[in-house]
Parts: sequence; structure tokens; C-alpha cells
Amino acid sequence: MHISRDRAVPNLPSRDLDATEAFYGAFGFVREFRDQGWMILTRGDLQLEFFSFPQLDPPSSSFMCCLRVQDVDELYGAARRAGVQEATVGMPRLHPVRMQEWGLRAGFLIDPDGTQLTLIEQRD
Repeated sequence: MHISRDRAVPNLPSRDLDATEAFYGAFGFVREFRDQGWMILTRGDLQLEFFSFPQLDPPSSSFMCCLRVQDVDELYGAARRAGVQEATVGMPRLHPVRMQEWGLRAGFLIDPDGTQLTLIEQRD
């Protein structure tokens, strides 16, 4: 059986790559690549790529992606321990992990640039 290494990687906006790296780095993402306009951060098998977008207006941002992970509680907890607060408004913020109406456990992370990351518990 051939195991494919094909994959899709989200490309997300960053008003300030230094601030983005510090935010995600606080809960375990590390830099794999960076130049003046592009950055790749990884955490285990997760990979996020960021492009420079200094004129982004976070409250009107519609950027989003899903992170499907084996241990959603661990990732959520790492963000909480890094100081991201549970809230219904503001950025950054977290929405607690719970069973969603669509049948999976998931929480939400809104980053400082207004990007919504849906943190989904991966089922095998």
C-alpha cells in the first residue's frame, strides 16, 4: 500500500511576523523558515504558514483553518497556559472544547490577527 505524503497547508495572514511567531511560539510552535514576507511554524506534525499582511483589519478578517489533532485538550490547554483567555469577544481568545452539533469535539482559537483556528479532535 502506498502512503501518500500529499497535504494541504493553511496560509494565514500576519500583521507582524515577530508578534505572530511569539504568540504561536508560546504554546509550542517553532520556526522552520522565515524571510521578510513568509514564515513557516510547526508543532509536531502541524504546520502553519504565514504571509505578511500589515494592512489586515482583524475585526473584519474572515481567514480561518482547521487543526485536526489527536489530543485537542492538550493543544487547547497549551494555549490556555500560554495566557490565551477564554472570552466571547476580543483577540486573541479561546472558545472551550465541547461536543459540537456536527458530531466532533472542538474548540476555537482566535489569534491576534483575527484568524479563527478550529481545534478538532481527530478520530481514527
